[in-house]
Parts: sequence; structure tokens; C-alpha cells
Amino acid sequence: MNNGPVNNGPMNGEARPLRVIGMLSGTSYDAVDAAVAELAIEGDAVVLRPRGLHTEPYPAPLRDALAACLPPATTTLEAVCRLDTELGRFFGAVAARANAALAAGRADLVVSHGQTVYHWVSGARARGTLQLGAAAWIAEATGLPVVSDLRTRDIARGGQGAPLAALLDALLLLNADPAADPADPGGPARGALNLGGIANITARGDGGEVLAYDLGPANALIDAAVTEATGGAERMDAGGARAARGRVDRALLADLLAEPYYRLPPPKSTGKERFHAAYLRARVEARGHAPTADDLVATLTELTAELVARACRAHGLGELVVSGGGVRNPALMARIRALAAPTRVTGAEEYGLPAQAKEAHLFALLGFLTVNGLPGNVPSATGASGPAVLGSLTPGAGPLRLPEPPAGAAPRRLVIEPVEPAPQTASGSRSGGPGRA
Repeated sequence: MNNGPVNNGPMNGEARPLRVIGMLSGTSYDAVDAAVAELAIEGDAVVLRPRGLHTEPYPAPLRDALAACLPPATTTLEAVCRLDTELGRFFGAVAARANAALAAGRADLVVSHGQTVYHWVSGARARGTLQLGAAAWIAEATGLPVVSDLRTRDIARGGQGAPLAALLDALLLLNADPAADPADPGGPARGALNLGGIANITARGDGGEVLAYDLGPANALIDAAVTEATGGAERMDAGGARAARGRVDRALLADLLAEPYYRLPPPKSTGKERFHAAYLRARVEARGHAPTADDLVATLTELTAELVARACRAHGLGELVVSGGGVRNPALMARIRALAAPTRVTGAEEYGLPAQAKEAHLFALLGFLTVNGLPGNVPSATGASGPAVLGSLTPGAGPLRLPEPPAGAAPRRLVIEPVEPAPQTASGSRSGGPGRA
């Protein structure tokens, strides 16, 4: 264990990098991702050196307990308390193993997004959010300080608390702001898409401001359809096989696209509080007859691709950089490419981050900014009244002493510097991958 500057003393102006473990489990709630990165502030840039991704699937009993608490199911405070503890213990164990495997036991900080169990949205406004996985268990398991609860501060300032990916996307993937630098438009407009349980997109608005919002379901409804059709024997459309076999039900697709959420202007956010199995069942039953399981999955795959394509047209995107578990579904990716044309669809790997690891690295970045006293939200994207330093800090085994805040303006760029081919460790397979960040 590294008792570095976050735990044992201020940096006193030194620019020693921090080794940070960024962790999350998304709306697919199948596994926990833990990415290790070395981060430092150098001039106007944050430099991130990826050191690998460690992934562990949830044990079946924990996953079942989590599923039983998620909307639209009813639950009890006892079940929530037990789940918060068990998730915290599991996150702590994963963080400790990631530290040993990827940081030689010398990490400085853990940043845990936790597991979203409810995102409270009323009308066009987010009112609250709840991520479980008590940080104290992570601190006990690792001896390291932990940054957690990263969404609430943005919501407290009137924001959606999502998508937090806007910060990484703006620093790394989007073109230069034409309003700030008209001489450097940066080529065709570029946007970023994450395909988890929920799909979210980041792009620049007409005035150069960063926009980011949840489009709607990516894997959420597909997973729900497969799970229900197989009685839980299958939980995802592995390899897009069902979508490839099925035929799109155009009438059902039109009904699904009539969802009022899609017409709301950004900023906006959503989740499985809206897009869940009961939601899908009600819309299928309202039509009087049900498509085959494969036709339903093909229709839901087309729904996500159409939502993405509409966003590409709305923002005039020449390039879309895609990450998240959905990139492993060839049927979904093929339909996105076809419907979004002539937008060029690329992967986050082209910009230095593995598509599967991008979100975990996002949370490593956000926690790194937090301990340096720097904001992690993008108000134009979330709708917050202003920038905010995100999260809550739980001390590790030693005194909590933070780095001195950096002099000068907040970083304007994120630079990825590979150190070695980044390893990936896993003790099991993934399904849809992390959800909306």
C-alpha cells in the first residue's frame, strides 16, 4: 500500500502523479470495473497513464439481491441497508485486488461511483440520486482514502447529476471550442457516445458549449427482453445473435419512439426508473399481440440505433466516438453505423482509452480532480448553476491530507500517455457493461 500524498501529507507544490483506482458498476449491474491510472497535472493538461482494467462479476446472490431492490420493485429499508453493506464489501475486495494486480499495492486513492439504485427525476428536473456501496468498507479493505457520492453535489446545484462523462469527453474527445478559438475548429464536429444500460451522448452546441444528456435505453430494454423471454437463463443478447435473427416490428418501433422523454430538450437524464421490464411489457401488451423474442430484441436494437442516429443529425456530427459495453454487440453497432451515416463511427481506442475501460477511467479522473480541489461537472451539460467539486471523502488508514490546489486555471485538456500495453484482468465475462456515466 502506498501512503502517498493524499494520505500522508500535502504535495507542497510537487507534481508527483497519483495512482488512482476508478470503480463503477453501471445500469447493467452485472460486474464491477476497476481501472488503475496514474494522473498528474502538467500545465493546462491532466496527463493520464492507464495501467489496466480489473473486472469482476457480481456473485449471483448479490446480483439477485440488487435486482430485487431496483425499480419498479418495492423494497424495505432493511434490504437497502443490507445491500449497501454487501456492495461496499464487494467493491472493497475488488479495489484491493485491482491495487495488487495493477498498481503493485501502491495506489494512492480509490474513487467509487457505487451502484445506482435510484435516480429521482421529476419532470425536467433531477431531485436526487442514490448510489449504494458504503465507502467505509472500501477504505477498510484497502487502507486508502475513498471519493464517493459523485453525483449529488451537481444535483444540489440544480443539475441532472448526469452524464458526468461530459468532463472527460470535453477534455479528450470533442473538437476545440470554436467560440473560444475560432481559428481552430478541429475538423468535422465530433461527439462521444456511451452504450451501457442507458445511452448518453456528448457534443458541442451551436455556441461551442458542451452538451451531454441521456438519449434513452441502450442495453436496458434489450437485457430486459432477453431475461424475460428466457426466464433469467439468459440476461443479454450475446453477440447480437437474437437481433441478427429477428425482424424489426415497425409498428411497435413507432410506438416506442413516441415515448415523451425523447422529445424533452437537454439537459435531461433517465434510467431504469423509467426503462425497465414492466415498461416494455406494457407497451407490447397495449398492441394486442407480442412479437417473437428475437423480433422484439431486433426492434429494441433498432430503437437505440435510431435514437443515436437522430442525435447525430441534430448535432451535425461528422464523427461519433463510441464506448461502453454496447460496442461488443455487433448487431447494435452495425445498425448505428447504417442509420447514423454519413457520420463516421469510431471507438474510444483511437483516442487512447479502451472502450470497456473508459467509464472507470472517468471516475478515476473525477476523483483526482476532487482531491486537487477542482470541479468535475460541466454546468452546460448537466444544467447545474455552476462548477462544483464533486463527491465525499472517506479517510483511509492514515490522516487525510490533500494536495495543495494547483495554481492557475482548471485543466483544458486530457492527455493519454500509454505506459505499457494496458492489461485487463477479469474473473468472469461481462454482459452489457457499465451504464450511463
